[in-house]
Amino acid sequence: MRNPKKGKSKASKPKAAAAAEADNLMSVDEAGPSTGVPQVWRPGIDPLGEDEELDYDPTAYDCLHKFALEWPCLSFDIIRDDLGAPRSTFPHTVFMLAGTQAASARQNYLAVLKLAELGQGRHGKKQSAKKEGADSDDDESDDESDDESMEGSDDEDSKEPPAKMHHRLVQQSCGINRVRSCPQQPGLVALWGDNSSVRLLDVAAQLSQLAAEVEVASKAASKTQGGGGGGRRCAKAAAAGAAAAGAAAAAAAPAAAAAAAIRTPEARDRYAASSVNPLQTHAHATEGFAVDWSRVKAGRLASGDCRKHIHVWEPQEGGRWQVSSPYNGHSGSVEDLQWSPSEESVFASCSTDKSICIFDTRERSKAMLQVAAADCDVNVLSWNALVGYMLASGADDGGLRVWDLRSFREGGFVSQFNFHRSHITSVEWSPYESSMLATTGGDNQALVWDLALERDPEEEAALAPEGNASLQEALPSQLLFVHAGQSDIKELHWHSQIPGMLATTAADGFNLFRPSNL
Repeated sequence: MRNPKKGKSKASKPKAAAAAEADNLMSVDEAGPSTGVPQVWRPGIDPLGEDEELDYDPTAYDCLHKFALEWPCLSFDIIRDDLGAPRSTFPHTVFMLAGTQAASARQNYLAVLKLAELGQGRHGKKQSAKKEGADSDDDESDDESDDESMEGSDDEDSKEPPAKMHHRLVQQSCGINRVRSCPQQPGLVALWGDNSSVRLLDVAAQLSQLAAEVEVASKAASKTQGGGGGGRRCAKAAAAGAAAAGAAAAAAAPAAAAAAAIRTPEARDRYAASSVNPLQTHAHATEGFAVDWSRVKAGRLASGDCRKHIHVWEPQEGGRWQVSSPYNGHSGSVEDLQWSPSEESVFASCSTDKSICIFDTRERSKAMLQVAAADCDVNVLSWNALVGYMLASGADDGGLRVWDLRSFREGGFVSQFNFHRSHITSVEWSPYESSMLATTGGDNQALVWDLALERDPEEEAALAPEGNASLQEALPSQLLFVHAGQSDIKELHWHSQIPGMLATTAADGFNLFRPSNL
């Protein structure tokens, strides 16, 4: 049911804001006639008038948090921890790595982060019910008490402790294009620098310090917006509403979430970047972005650069690695690569030569398979860990394609979606749902897809009273959720131990969220 107080127009404001139920983003025109039904707003498609304002329904998320570092980050990784899996009880604790792109090379660092007390805040259906009850009480109160409630924070539950960010900084001499944590040894980190080198670092000591740290590191490592637990919604019903609905959440996300930043002099003095000597460094012919650790053989790494070269790092005794000579297959920049989730000698790569290659480490002279995967650059790919023959790729034209490696051939993709209005910057399969994956793009959207969904008009009609957004037939039935509100989103990851939890990095910081319909 629509929140009656949020849907009410106020004469003192030129723009009317209404809460979007059923996870939907909407625009409200105060001057025009009210139909009583919020309209889904589609980023990049629908115009937004000067007298219109976007709002979102907090129940679109189980949680939503926003934070930032001193400098933007092109890449980050979620670190596997010892807190158990799968876990769903709030508040959550999340460990992350992030590499900066600072104004000058010497100002860069690798941030080792612990985000603690990540609660529900005002998100989730339970909190919505509490809010409606509170709103009902507010309507009966006088103007003075109503003003006091408006001055209070609408972004957090007063009974929850504020979320906290603890951090350790490791100084770097270059911008960081890509960062990846070894799945079998989380403290072992690979960094792709913009100085054409790949470095391996051991940050196990920093992680241990953060795990033991209880008090908040500094005032700068401040609170983020809370979010919290909700159940999985009927998948078919969610396809119609939740998709554009997440879009809602996100366009309003910056206003809804408090930012945490490492910017104060006290923070820099107390937690100044330390120096960690790399375990090993390899200089490529030029800079690159592609790097991945094997999920089957511990310590095995592959890195690819913008001059088509791919090298495989084999772990040796004594904490060293032997770096191979280049693998031949691509004729353009290697944009991304990923190891097979089940075969230790096999990895896939994609390139600006418009192709996807499947390599075997026992043969460096050519790829075992090579397929023209798009009519433009293929930017990113992801290998499904739950269904080992499924591969997803994202291209420069915004196209998402899903491939079955059992019939891998040109034009042989099993699914294709062109919902993104700009180049795709990240793609990743869910670690818990074999048919689910997420993408980000240059259109400032993060999308969650479920390939198992099909539209069911009868079920949607039956569940319509639960929401208040009109259905959008133009939305793909497999589009489950849309998150927006960030600028220039670069990368997305699922949390491997908290089902449904996602994180994104963009030019204006990080979002950590869990859609309520997952």
